[in-house]
Amino acid sequence: MLTRKQHELLVFIDGHLRATGFSPSFEEMKAALNLRSKSGIHRLISALEERGFLARRHHRARALEVMKLPDAMMQQTATPAPAPFAPKVIQGDFSPRLAGVRSAATSGSIQLPLYGRIAAGMPIEAMQDSGHHVDIPVSMLGSGEHFALEVAGDSMLDAGIQDGDTVIIRRTDNADTGEIIVALVDDEEVTLKRLRRRGQSVALEPANVTHKVQIYPADRVKVQGKLIGLLRKY
Repeated sequence: MLTRKQHELLVFIDGHLRATGFSPSFEEMKAALNLRSKSGIHRLISALEERGFLARRHHRARALEVMKLPDAMMQQTATPAPAPFAPKVIQGDFSPRLAGVRSAATSGSIQLPLYGRIAAGMPIEAMQDSGHHVDIPVSMLGSGEHFALEVAGDSMLDAGIQDGDTVIIRRTDNADTGEIIVALVDDEEVTLKRLRRRGQSVALEPANVTHKVQIYPADRVKVQGKLIGLLRKY
């Protein structure tokens, strides 16, 4: 499944290729998606490449090739725009006191809402999936509001967080340097990284030497929660 921004970019590139015969520039893509920086376009293109929707001809300028389209785009000529992304996974009230978070007193567990996959590699949007829950031992939770996310990627591998793990997050808008957080970048994308504050900048550090540190101006990054535990299925 593509995120809203990935879908929008793929539609724009495909339409530009059909109309002109060549791929749009990064400035054109940035303007079309109303993004503030080209780095966001780079991330989206990389994500579409990884999913097999785009390919780059590295020896030619502005050479993007659409390899495939989502099924919905192939089945109809006009696809309604996805609903505006609202990161309910992070901004909603997930307190165990609320209706919808069911406890099982006899087993000493609580059911938290389990939401879509969060990137431990390049940032992706976390889309709400309100139909799923996960049983969490009560002993894992302290005070406050909590929710669960499934990890996608391996950039936090050296911190013991693997692809497919379920991370338990306590909602907060503040965290100390060195803590592993859910970060919201440009009000669009979320990622799981270790927080480092560097003056007026924020570094989101992976725990895998094959991945790069992501550095942003502090006003582009919002702390949405911090890691308190994880579950793993074997």
